[in-house]
Amino acid sequence: MSTSPKSRRRVLVGVSTVAAMSLGVGVAAGSRIQSPEDAAAKTAPPKASQITVPVEKKALASKVVGRGDTSFDGAVNVRVETSGLKTPAVVTGKVPAVGSTIKEGKVLLELAGRPVIGLAGVLPMYRTLSPGSRGPDVLQLEQTLDRLGFDPGTVDSKYDSGTANAVEQLYEAAGYEAPEAEEQLTQAVDGADKAVDQAKNALRQAQAALKQAKATPGKKDFTVEQGQVDDAAENLDDAQDELEDAEFKAGTPLPVSEVVFVKSLPRRVDDVKVERGGVVNGVVMSVSGASLVVTVKVDAQTKEQLKTGMAASFDLGDGTIIPATVRRISRNADQYDVVVAPKSLTAAQLERLREANVRVTIPVKSTNGKVLAVPVAALSAGSDGSSRVEVLRDGKIELVPVKVGLSADGFAEVTATGDAKLTEGDQVVVGK
Repeated sequence: MSTSPKSRRRVLVGVSTVAAMSLGVGVAAGSRIQSPEDAAAKTAPPKASQITVPVEKKALASKVVGRGDTSFDGAVNVRVETSGLKTPAVVTGKVPAVGSTIKEGKVLLELAGRPVIGLAGVLPMYRTLSPGSRGPDVLQLEQTLDRLGFDPGTVDSKYDSGTANAVEQLYEAAGYEAPEAEEQLTQAVDGADKAVDQAKNALRQAQAALKQAKATPGKKDFTVEQGQVDDAAENLDDAQDELEDAEFKAGTPLPVSEVVFVKSLPRRVDDVKVERGGVVNGVVMSVSGASLVVTVKVDAQTKEQLKTGMAASFDLGDGTIIPATVRRISRNADQYDVVVAPKSLTAAQLERLREANVRVTIPVKSTNGKVLAVPVAALSAGSDGSSRVEVLRDGKIELVPVKVGLSADGFAEVTATGDAKLTEGDQVVVGK
C-alpha cells in the first residue's frame, strides 16, 4: 500500500513536534538536577557580619538596688518601776492609744493619780532621787533637765537645790504638782524650824539680860551676861544650819515610779499592755521610733560598698521618690541589714508606707560628668590581661587598648591608652 506525499508530511511534522517537546522536558528536568556541592552551597547560612554600636558620652552611676520592708525604728518595752509606791499601782488615766506618739517631758501614763513622765536617757530609773543623791543617774537627769530648758544649776552628779527646783519645773510643765518629800523629812523641817524660834527667843532673852545688867548702877562686870548672849547666838547659828539642812533634804524628790527613761524620744506606741483600772505588773507598753525606716537585706560583698550616711531613696510605687539616708548597717546571720531612713514624710505618705515593701536605691559611685562609655559586651581581654575594644573602621577591625573605669547599668567607662584613639561615635563590635 502506497503513502501519499501529503500523508508523509503530516508524519514528519508530528515527529518533530514530539521531539521538540521531549527536548524541553529534558532541559527542564536537567535544570532541576543539582550536585551535592551545589545544594550545600545554596543551603549554608550567610557569612556572619559584625554587630556594632557607637561609643557614647554619658554619665555613669553604680548603685545598690533592692526591696525592703518598712517598720518603725527601734522597738523597746517600757517598764515602770513600782516598788517605791505605797499604794497598789492602779492605772488611773492617760492610757495612750496605739499609733500615738510619746514625747519627752510628757506624761506617758498615770498611776495612782500620779504621772509617769517620759525622758530620754540610757540609764533606767532604778531608785528614787532626792537632794543629797549622787551618781551617774543624777548626772543624766540634770543633763536631760538642762536640755529641756529647766535650769538645774551646775550640771554634775549631785542632786542639790538647783536640781530640785528644775524637777519642780518639769512637773509644772507636765501639769502636775511636784512630788513631796517623805513625812519624816518634813517633820524634821518643822522640828528644826521650832528649834530656830526657840534659839531666837533665847538670844533675845540673853540680850535683854545683858542690856539690863549694863543699866544697873555700879555694875561693871558683864562677863556672865555677855557669855549668855554669845552662847545664845551660837545656838541660833547651829539651829539655822540644822534648819537649812532639813529643808535641803526635804526638797523636791524624783520618785522612781514617776519617770521612765527611754534611749530616744519621741517614739510611736506599738502596743499597750495596760488598761484604766488595771494594776501595773512589769511592761506597760511597747514603743518604737516615731520615724519610719526601710530595712534592706544585702550580702557581704554588697555591704562592702555601703556605709552609714550615704544618700539613698525609695519609690512609693507611683513614681514618687522619697530622699533618704543610710542610718545604720548591722549583721544579721549571714546577711546584713541596711536601715534607710527618709528625710521627711507627709502624714499621708507615712500612713501609706505602714508595713509596706518598697524599692530602695543607694547610689555607690558616679563619674564626674559625661565620659566615653561602651557596652560591657564590647570589652575583651588581651593576652597580657589588658582590656581592649574592637573598632570597625573602613570595613576593617582595629584593636584599641583601653583603661576601664566605672561600670554601671551594662556600660563601662573607657579611655584609650598609648597612641590609640577612641572617640564618641566610633563603632565598637559587641557581637557577630
